[in-house]
Amino acid sequence: MQFKPVVVIPVYNHPDTIGAMVRGVMEHGLHCLLVDDGSEPRCAAVLELLVRAHAGHVSLVKLPHNEGKGGALMAGLREVHRRGYTHAVQIDADGQHDTRDIPRFLAQAEAHPQAVVCGCPLYDASVPKGRLYGRYATHVWVWINTLSLAIRDSMCGFRVYPLQSVVELIDQVKIGKRMDFDTEVMVRLFWRGVPVINQPTRVTYPQDGISHFRLGRDNLLISRMHAVLFAGMLLRAPLLLWRKVGAA
Repeated sequence: MQFKPVVVIPVYNHPDTIGAMVRGVMEHGLHCLLVDDGSEPRCAAVLELLVRAHAGHVSLVKLPHNEGKGGALMAGLREVHRRGYTHAVQIDADGQHDTRDIPRFLAQAEAHPQAVVCGCPLYDASVPKGRLYGRYATHVWVWINTLSLAIRDSMCGFRVYPLQSVVELIDQVKIGKRMDFDTEVMVRLFWRGVPVINQPTRVTYPQDGISHFRLGRDNLLISRMHAVLFAGMLLRAPLLLWRKVGAA
């Protein structure tokens, strides 16, 4: 099948950064699908303006109310799969990710079309230390729940999905719609035998960046997700171990 990539960006109230992200995507000649996750009017107006300014190269899906990052991504992934694309680049709207790295991600995806290419962050001094250290709890749980070190960072929102595999998964399995999505979808793709390519990428935290992470709600969702995945790992442990033996 011909390699046909597209970019999907979930957007929830990032009117000041989304324009630069779209311009960065346009430099690589890719179509960009924006998913408006129930944004406030100012951000919604910016998205409409971007669609008009880049007519034919940027399109928009509008959700009637806020679904969460995962809900927005699933809507976008289903839409670009329906349109006939083979691979989707996921990138965040808040300016953390470097669009100049897109060609590196796509080169890996084209060379390994069945794999998910997952960003492995290279942080600069802007990263909040609390976030940096907090990520390791999730890293350890992911390594436990996959019985593998294959996924180096399941929380990075910069990655490339093989659309056939990921849309089959989200259509068949209920996956978290908020900040738990990025990690859960990676673990479940791994369970299904989808290979993982870890791609280093620069990550910067803008000083005036807007975070939609809600400490209480999202930590509760993530904790619940890890518990559910742990139970799923126990059921799949013989298969996961057999796969490790076969790969050795």
